[in-house]
Amino acid sequence: MNPLIAPSVLAADFANLQREVEMINESESDFIHVDIMDGVFVPNISMGLPVVEAINRHAKKPLDVHLMIVTPERYLSDFKKAGAAHITVHLEACPHLHRTVQTIKDLGCRAGVALNPHSPVSQLEDIIREVDIVLLMSVNPGFGGQSFIENTYAKVQKLKKLIVETGSHAKIEIDGGVSMENAKKLVDTGATILVAGNFVFSSKNPQETIKKLKNIG
Repeated sequence: MNPLIAPSVLAADFANLQREVEMINESESDFIHVDIMDGVFVPNISMGLPVVEAINRHAKKPLDVHLMIVTPERYLSDFKKAGAAHITVHLEACPHLHRTVQTIKDLGCRAGVALNPHSPVSQLEDIIREVDIVLLMSVNPGFGGQSFIENTYAKVQKLKKLIVETGSHAKIEIDGGVSMENAKKLVDTGATILVAGNFVFSSKNPQETIKKLKNIG
């Protein structure tokens, strides 16, 4: 089965963001992945609500918003208003994760939970049936262009097993270091959404790169 592709605008040319979004619109991608970093939960700062609103004005694909921030529950409604179709929060940042997931769903968005590389899949056992997306970080969050962590394949297998055993309908999203070298194995292992940033935007033909990822299955 072909994966869903979500190019990450974190790697886009911010001086020509409208052009980059329009390129994604015309590609075979399924979503536009938007990474929000606060310089607290992760050691970098990316973009905020005004940039998300600007992306949404030109986007024809749903916005897949990934909140790498502390206390994300404070901003869920704001990101919904800014255009988010999916809102993913980090398990590590949410002491009241069930409530946060329910709030996202009550806003009319698809709810995602992200896990850092060190966080075991078993921590999702009591929430997996409630979420629409589980995002596995395949690099340490905070910076683009990092190398893919090989243990991700084993985590995908464990997560797929948990989803099947619990009857969950959650999709498995992979974020970090995705390329043609690992995309097929990720899909074969159980991944359904691939986030790609530098691999897409640093290529000579980003639309062709997206097409190749899309047809890797």
